Amino acid sequence: MGYLDKVKKAVDDHADQIGSGIDKVANLADKRTGGKHTTKINKASGKARDFVRGLNTGPGKGDGGTGPAAGDSTPPRS
Repeated sequence: MGYLDKVKKAVDDHADQIGSGIDKVANLADKRTGGKHTTKINKASGKARDFVRGLNTGPGKGDGGTGPAAGDSTPPRS
């Protein structure tokens, strides 16, 4: 088992805790900025959650992927 496999397993085993941590950091940042950047903070925390989900699914392996499968030269649809 390689290092990346260990990371993916740890993320999979602790996905709820990671999501909770992302939420806590987002809430703290929103509070510290007085709500001035709520939209940006929510967008960033959503992308962080998507990234964590993508670690286990990966591109082309199901929902949560961040791009086309390796070797896929099909342009994205508009």
